[in-house]
Amino acid sequence: MGSEARVVASPAEAETKGRSATSAPRGLAYLAIAGVTWGTTGAAVEVVYRSSDFGPMAVSFWRFVSGMVLLLAAGLLRPSRPAPRATRQPARHRALLFVGTGVGLAVFQSAYFGAVMETGLAVATIVALGAAPVLTAAGGRLFLGERIGRSGLLAIAGALIGLGVLVLGNRPTDVRPLGVGWALLSAAGFAASNLLGRWTGRHGAGEEPSTLTVWSFGIGAAVMLPFALYEGVWPETTQPGRVLAMMLYVAAVTTALAYPLYFAGTAAVRAVTASVVMLIEPVSAAVLAVLVLDERLTAATIVGTVLMLTAVGGLALAESRPAATP
Repeated sequence: MGSEARVVASPAEAETKGRSATSAPRGLAYLAIAGVTWGTTGAAVEVVYRSSDFGPMAVSFWRFVSGMVLLLAAGLLRPSRPAPRATRQPARHRALLFVGTGVGLAVFQSAYFGAVMETGLAVATIVALGAAPVLTAAGGRLFLGERIGRSGLLAIAGALIGLGVLVLGNRPTDVRPLGVGWALLSAAGFAASNLLGRWTGRHGAGEEPSTLTVWSFGIGAAVMLPFALYEGVWPETTQPGRVLAMMLYVAAVTTALAYPLYFAGTAAVRAVTASVVMLIEPVSAAVLAVLVLDERLTAATIVGTVLMLTAVGGLALAESRPAATP
């Protein structure tokens, strides 16, 4: 992050420069912590849904606002260290990074919460986070010139087959198509944010994780405010303590803590690798859905999930192979 902006000779060189600020093992650890933490988000939000009339747009808005406030407060407690002049980035690149990430996260988060409301925690998380690496790989090939190869193409095909089994193999009452649609939209927002971070990193417009997170949350909150006002920004509930506790948990742990770790991790590894590590999230979310929320996983859901996660694991293997020298 914050490496000197210049034209690089090859994608491999660019990626090496983008990973220089944070070591790959540390980046993977950051992503793992973020993934486990995010795996609890949907369960906490499901408790909010069951305890109040809050909707996904209002939940997203308050998550952005409260997370931003907590990060700003944390920033006041540590001395600021301005970047050296040589590493300051063009204003247009920083603006693109902040706005694009804020909008992408707003889509990712609100669509995911909508999917949880519509079709349940397990299916929503599996589809959203299973489809995200596929969309990331496709976007990386189309927009960043990242190679996929035959193994990657097979993995993408396997993920699509798994998604088809999960959706078509279940009754509409078990897996609701509208909820799957929201989850796919969420995956698109996730992939867009991921790819934008890689693109700006290649062009020397990396940003310190907490700064990126605060700006993204502020922009995301502004995007979500009209929708939250329309939906109802204050909940009606007979259990205000439970709702407040869950919202504070989402703000402090799954937002103010997890997002900076995620951004720091994505700066250390490639886009698809980051998405693969984040498969920790759907696994932990599915376990919570069954054990805590009493959701039922059908045979088709289990088979589709296994196919999707296996396919994305194939993407990780394809990603780890060094590119052939022409």
